[in-house]
Amino acid sequence: MGLVKYKYYFRKPKSEIIKDILYWLMIAGAIYIAASSPRFASSFVRKYQKQKKYSRKKIYDAFYQLRRRGLIEIKTEGNQIYINLTEEGRRKAGYFQINDLKIKKPKIWDRKWRIVIFDISELKKIHRESFRGKLKEMGFRLLQKSVWVHPFDCEAEIELLREFFGLKEQELRLIVAEKIGREIEVRSWFKI
Repeated sequence: MGLVKYKYYFRKPKSEIIKDILYWLMIAGAIYIAASSPRFASSFVRKYQKQKKYSRKKIYDAFYQLRRRGLIEIKTEGNQIYINLTEEGRRKAGYFQINDLKIKKPKIWDRKWRIVIFDISELKKIHRESFRGKLKEMGFRLLQKSVWVHPFDCEAEIELLREFFGLKEQELRLIVAEKIGREIEVRSWFKI
């Protein structure tokens, strides 16, 4: 049984490798690689290979696919290599980041409520519905129309959603409160 899991771990689909590379590039922003020796690229691949247990060929193929699809650009100037996400690459990487977004549950609750209020116009109906769906997926509960509540810190996650959906301050607000009405009922929703 353990051998099956071990084999599966090393046979991650190419799309997952591409997703991981895009995510990693997005986190790093624009990557600057000082390639002082011709062996730098291979040592870079070896390092990434150890982190995720991908074969060298799969990593090279994934970079080739990303470049061919216009998601990254690789420039060589002298003995330096620059790898950047293109605008399309940033959008795709942002989608992956949003797709995997989760709110971490702390060991001890700080007894504060995070309340998200939004008023997204009818012109942005798709954004509004997607945003609402993402709040549900992240564990928010509807307190009343367009007012959602969560007990754990989520400021960074909400800011990321604001940027991804292109929402303005007046369209989306995050409020941190110590008390809300119906607190016993709301606490039972989150089992706290």
